[in-house]
Amino acid sequence: MSARKLIVLGTASQVPTRQRNHNGYFLKWDEEGILFDPGEGTQRQMTLANVSATEITKICITHFHGDHCLGLAGVIQRLSLDNVQHEVEIYYPASGQKYFENLRDASIFYNTAKLRPRPITAPGILWQNEKLQLETQPLRHSVESWGFRWSEKDTVTMQAEKLAALGIRGVEVGRLKQQGQLEKDGRVILLADVSVPKAGQSMAFVMDTGMCDAAIALAREASVLVCESTYQASEQKEAESRGHLTAQQAATIAKDANAKMLVLTHFSQRYTSMDGFIREAYPIHPNVIAVQDGDVVMIRK
Repeated sequence: MSARKLIVLGTASQVPTRQRNHNGYFLKWDEEGILFDPGEGTQRQMTLANVSATEITKICITHFHGDHCLGLAGVIQRLSLDNVQHEVEIYYPASGQKYFENLRDASIFYNTAKLRPRPITAPGILWQNEKLQLETQPLRHSVESWGFRWSEKDTVTMQAEKLAALGIRGVEVGRLKQQGQLEKDGRVILLADVSVPKAGQSMAFVMDTGMCDAAIALAREASVLVCESTYQASEQKEAESRGHLTAQQAATIAKDANAKMLVLTHFSQRYTSMDGFIREAYPIHPNVIAVQDGDVVMIRK
């Protein structure tokens, strides 16, 4: 299996700081590369993290506040400059169509990028193939905002000893796995008789939002939940008034969703240390980290 990892390009909310760039997250998943919320400076952060524009296959924009999208203009121009030959799908709130167009056409450049705009108008599956899918749910923020879930579809692990005992081999194994059953020596053998379920890996991406059921739904049983935690508990009223989460609330979402790992990010510029975020989240969801720019999080079971 190829490496599956989240490369953290930026962790700052609203404005960059001396230590933190605007948001930006690159999910490397086998042959797919999904860039989430490229804020200002993303192109440079990609260079520092050794992420090439040619690796990008999809771009996901949760909403059109600047810290989540101002880097899109540069990324699109980089796709042209680096002569990226494959199509790149861009998912974003349909209500922000004019902002997408403004960013796409922000300055003069020779545009050869093969872009496929995919404005979001409804929750559900945005893209899928036989193995993977990208889905979305509306979050609760001051503007239209969508969360994303990238997931590997559940499969099964074939049990070699049971297959051998029944004399099933070669192409018969593939046929049984594809069709769900196989007739052998006058007997119908079900896939469940010779396999065990294997849950697919997944990553949930929940940015600017207040507490809501959609965030929990996106994070359900996720291998990794990447979640905004703009504030600490002492600023909970401010968080609620602005449609944001505290570290405690992010941890509660992870706990209620039974997410395996919680990744805290999108920190207000008022905080210079991440220790307080961990102290608040850990008692609720112990498998938690507060990421810094340049961190790499491996996607594991």
